[in-house]
Amino acid sequence: MNKKIGVIGIASALLLVLGGCGDKPAAAPDEGGISTPTVVSGADSSEEPAASASASPSLQPSEGETSPSPAPASATASPSESAVPSASAPAEEKQTQTISVYYTDQQMTVLKESKAPISFTKGDDKYTEAFKALQNSGSGDLISLWGKMELKSLKFENGQIVMDIHKPDEAQLGAGGESFALSALTKTLFQFPEVNSIELLVDGQKVESLMGHADLLHPMTRDNMAD
Repeated sequence: MNKKIGVIGIASALLLVLGGCGDKPAAAPDEGGISTPTVVSGADSSEEPAASASASPSLQPSEGETSPSPAPASATASPSESAVPSASAPAEEKQTQTISVYYTDQQMTVLKESKAPISFTKGDDKYTEAFKALQNSGSGDLISLWGKMELKSLKFENGQIVMDIHKPDEAQLGAGGESFALSALTKTLFQFPEVNSIELLVDGQKVESLMGHADLLHPMTRDNMAD
Protein backbone atom coordinates (compact mmCIF):
# COMPACT_ATOMS: atom_id res chain seq x y z
CA MET A 1 0.00 0.00 0.00
CA ASN A 2 2.77 2.43 0.93
CA LYS A 3 4.67 1.66 -2.26
CA LYS A 4 1.68 2.56 -4.36
CA ILE A 5 1.31 5.88 -2.62
CA GLY A 6 5.03 6.71 -3.23
CA VAL A 7 4.82 5.82 -6.92
CA ILE A 8 1.71 7.98 -7.31
CA GLY A 9 3.54 10.97 -5.61
CA ILE A 10 6.54 10.71 -7.92
CA ALA A 11 4.33 10.48 -10.97
CA SER A 12 2.41 13.56 -9.89
CA ALA A 13 5.67 15.52 -9.42
CA LEU A 14 6.86 14.56 -12.85
CA LEU A 15 3.58 15.71 -14.39
CA LEU A 16 3.91 19.09 -12.67
CA VAL A 17 7.48 19.53 -13.92
CA LEU A 18 6.51 18.58 -17.45
CA GLY A 19 3.60 20.98 -17.34
CA GLY A 20 5.84 23.89 -16.24
CA CYS A 21 8.31 23.21 -19.01
CA GLY A 22 5.55 23.37 -21.56
CA ASP A 23 4.82 27.03 -20.57
CA LYS A 24 8.39 28.21 -21.38
CA PRO A 25 8.90 30.03 -24.78
CA ALA A 26 10.74 28.16 -27.45
CA ALA A 27 14.18 29.40 -28.32
CA ALA A 28 14.53 31.04 -31.71
CA PRO A 29 16.96 29.22 -33.96
CA ASP A 30 20.10 31.15 -34.98
CA GLU A 31 21.57 31.08 -38.46
CA GLY A 32 24.15 28.58 -37.35
CA GLY A 33 21.51 26.15 -36.15
CA ILE A 34 22.08 27.05 -32.51
CA SER A 35 19.02 28.32 -30.77
CA THR A 36 19.33 31.51 -28.75
CA PRO A 37 16.90 32.05 -25.90
CA THR A 38 14.78 35.16 -26.17
CA VAL A 39 15.23 37.51 -23.23
CA VAL A 40 12.17 39.35 -22.12
CA SER A 41 12.83 42.66 -20.36
CA GLY A 42 10.49 43.90 -17.70
CA ALA A 43 10.68 47.46 -19.14
CA ASP A 44 9.76 48.75 -22.59
CA SER A 45 12.97 49.04 -24.59
CA SER A 46 11.53 51.95 -26.55
CA GLU A 47 11.53 54.18 -23.49
CA GLU A 48 14.40 56.72 -23.33
CA PRO A 49 16.31 57.16 -20.10
CA ALA A 50 15.08 59.94 -17.92
CA ALA A 51 16.93 63.24 -18.14
CA SER A 52 19.45 63.94 -15.44
CA ALA A 53 17.92 65.80 -12.54
CA SER A 54 21.03 67.92 -12.08
CA ALA A 55 21.25 70.94 -14.39
CA SER A 56 24.48 72.71 -15.34
CA PRO A 57 24.98 75.93 -13.39
CA SER A 58 23.95 79.12 -15.17
CA LEU A 59 26.73 81.36 -16.37
CA GLN A 60 24.69 84.49 -15.73
CA PRO A 61 25.19 86.11 -12.31
CA SER A 62 22.21 86.05 -9.98
CA GLU A 63 20.53 89.23 -8.89
CA GLY A 64 22.68 91.29 -6.51
CA GLU A 65 25.94 89.78 -7.80
CA THR A 66 28.40 91.59 -10.04
CA SER A 67 30.29 89.93 -12.82
CA PRO A 68 34.08 89.92 -12.35
CA SER A 69 35.93 92.71 -14.16
CA PRO A 70 38.36 91.66 -16.88
CA ALA A 71 42.01 91.62 -15.88
CA PRO A 72 43.71 94.93 -16.69
CA ALA A 73 46.15 95.00 -19.57
CA SER A 74 49.79 94.87 -18.67
CA ALA A 75 51.29 98.32 -18.11
CA THR A 76 54.63 97.24 -19.47
CA ALA A 77 55.33 98.95 -22.77
CA SER A 78 56.11 96.78 -25.73
CA PRO A 79 59.61 97.01 -27.22
CA SER A 80 58.25 99.03 -30.12
CA GLU A 81 56.86 101.61 -27.68
CA SER A 82 60.06 101.95 -25.66
CA ALA A 83 61.99 105.17 -25.93
CA VAL A 84 64.34 105.30 -28.88
CA PRO A 85 67.76 106.69 -27.95
CA SER A 86 68.48 110.00 -29.55
CA ALA A 87 70.93 110.06 -32.39
CA SER A 88 74.45 111.14 -31.54
CA ALA A 89 75.38 114.72 -32.30
CA PRO A 90 76.77 115.19 -35.80
CA ALA A 91 80.53 115.52 -36.09
CA GLU A 92 81.84 119.05 -36.34
CA GLU A 93 82.60 120.15 -39.89
CA LYS A 94 86.29 120.34 -40.67
CA GLN A 95 87.61 123.71 -41.86
CA THR A 96 90.58 124.41 -44.07
CA GLN A 97 92.59 127.63 -44.01
CA THR A 98 95.80 128.80 -45.67
CA ILE A 99 98.04 130.63 -43.22
CA SER A 100 101.42 132.37 -43.19
CA VAL A 101 104.23 130.41 -41.54
CA TYR A 102 107.75 131.69 -40.85
CA TYR A 103 111.06 129.86 -41.31
CA THR A 104 114.68 130.85 -41.88
CA ASP A 105 117.13 130.31 -44.72
CA GLN A 106 119.90 127.74 -44.66
CA GLN A 107 122.42 130.30 -43.38
CA MET A 108 119.95 131.37 -40.67
CA THR A 109 120.33 135.05 -41.62
CA VAL A 110 116.71 136.09 -42.18
CA LEU A 111 113.09 135.07 -41.54
CA LYS A 112 111.12 134.02 -44.60
CA GLU A 113 107.35 133.80 -44.95
CA SER A 114 105.70 130.80 -46.56
CA LYS A 115 102.10 129.69 -47.07
CA ALA A 116 100.71 126.43 -45.68
CA PRO A 117 97.21 124.91 -45.53
CA ILE A 118 95.84 123.69 -42.19
CA SER A 119 92.66 121.72 -41.36
CA PHE A 120 90.87 121.90 -38.01
CA THR A 121 87.47 121.48 -36.35
CA LYS A 122 87.69 123.86 -33.36
CA GLY A 123 89.73 126.81 -32.09
CA ASP A 124 92.40 124.91 -30.12
CA ASP A 125 93.01 122.62 -33.09
CA LYS A 126 93.62 125.62 -35.36
CA TYR A 127 96.55 126.87 -33.27
CA THR A 128 97.93 123.37 -32.79
CA GLU A 129 97.90 122.79 -36.54
CA ALA A 130 99.58 126.17 -37.07
CA PHE A 131 102.40 125.14 -34.71
CA LYS A 132 102.75 121.80 -36.55
CA ALA A 133 103.11 123.72 -39.81
CA LEU A 134 105.82 125.79 -38.10
CA GLN A 135 107.75 122.57 -37.40
CA ASN A 136 107.95 121.44 -41.03
CA SER A 137 108.67 123.76 -43.92
CA GLY A 138 108.23 121.15 -46.63
CA SER A 139 111.09 122.73 -48.54
CA GLY A 140 114.83 122.19 -48.56
CA ASP A 141 115.44 125.92 -48.89
CA LEU A 142 113.55 126.81 -45.69
CA ILE A 143 114.68 125.68 -42.24
CA SER A 144 112.21 125.20 -39.38
CA LEU A 145 113.32 126.71 -36.10
CA TRP A 146 110.84 124.60 -34.14
CA GLY A 147 111.20 121.24 -35.86
CA LYS A 148 112.93 119.51 -32.91
CA MET A 149 110.67 120.95 -30.21
CA GLU A 150 107.98 118.75 -28.68
CA LEU A 151 104.53 120.26 -28.10
CA LYS A 152 103.07 118.80 -24.89
CA SER A 153 99.83 120.81 -24.75
CA LEU A 154 98.15 123.88 -26.17
CA LYS A 155 95.05 125.70 -24.93
CA PHE A 156 93.33 128.89 -26.09
CA GLU A 157 91.17 130.85 -23.64
CA ASN A 158 90.17 134.51 -23.26
CA GLY A 159 92.42 135.63 -26.13
CA GLN A 160 95.52 133.86 -24.78
CA ILE A 161 97.35 130.78 -26.06
CA VAL A 162 99.02 128.77 -23.29
CA MET A 163 101.45 126.23 -24.73
CA ASP A 164 103.75 123.83 -22.96
CA ILE A 165 106.78 122.46 -24.81
CA HIS A 166 109.69 120.13 -24.12
CA LYS A 167 113.11 121.25 -25.48
CA PRO A 168 115.48 118.37 -26.11
CA ASP A 169 119.23 119.07 -26.33
CA GLU A 170 119.27 118.83 -30.13
CA ALA A 171 116.76 121.72 -30.32
CA GLN A 172 119.29 124.17 -28.85
CA LEU A 173 120.18 127.14 -31.13
CA GLY A 174 122.58 130.07 -30.94
CA ALA A 175 121.59 133.61 -30.05
CA GLY A 176 120.47 134.49 -33.59
CA GLY A 177 118.53 131.25 -33.93
CA GLU A 178 116.75 131.77 -30.61
CA SER A 179 115.68 135.27 -31.58
CA PHE A 180 114.42 134.06 -34.96
CA ALA A 181 112.56 131.17 -33.30
CA LEU A 182 110.58 133.47 -31.00
CA SER A 183 109.82 135.86 -33.87
CA ALA A 184 108.66 132.98 -36.09
CA LEU A 185 106.36 131.71 -33.34
CA THR A 186 104.74 135.04 -32.53
CA LYS A 187 104.36 136.12 -36.19
CA THR A 188 102.67 132.79 -37.02
CA LEU A 189 100.23 132.81 -34.09
CA PHE A 190 99.49 136.55 -33.95
CA GLN A 191 98.14 136.48 -37.51
CA PHE A 192 94.91 135.20 -35.93
CA PRO A 193 93.15 138.41 -34.78
CA GLU A 194 91.58 136.74 -31.74
CA VAL A 195 95.01 135.91 -30.25
CA ASN A 196 96.26 138.72 -27.99
CA SER A 197 99.00 136.97 -26.00
CA ILE A 198 101.10 133.78 -25.86
CA GLU A 199 102.27 132.14 -22.64
CA LEU A 200 105.16 129.79 -23.44
CA LEU A 201 106.07 127.18 -20.80
CA VAL A 202 108.91 124.68 -20.82
CA ASP A 203 107.94 121.41 -19.16
CA GLY A 204 105.16 123.25 -17.37
CA GLN A 205 107.43 125.96 -15.96
CA LYS A 206 107.92 129.65 -16.72
CA VAL A 207 111.59 129.99 -17.65
CA GLU A 208 113.66 133.18 -17.99
CA SER A 209 115.07 132.20 -21.35
CA LEU A 210 114.13 129.60 -23.94
CA MET A 211 117.72 128.78 -24.95
CA GLY A 212 119.77 130.96 -22.61
CA HIS A 213 120.42 133.91 -24.95
CA ALA A 214 117.28 136.09 -24.94
CA ASP A 215 114.76 136.95 -22.29
CA LEU A 216 111.45 135.08 -22.53
CA LEU A 217 108.54 137.37 -21.70
CA HIS A 218 105.51 136.08 -19.75
CA PRO A 219 103.31 136.46 -21.60
CA MET A 220 104.42 137.54 -25.06
CA THR A 221 101.97 140.10 -26.46
CA ARG A 222 101.49 141.94 -29.73
CA ASP A 223 103.03 145.05 -28.19
CA ASN A 224 106.10 143.63 -26.46
CA MET A 225 106.96 141.36 -29.39
CA ALA A 226 106.50 144.01 -32.11
CA ASP A 227 109.46 144.47 -34.44
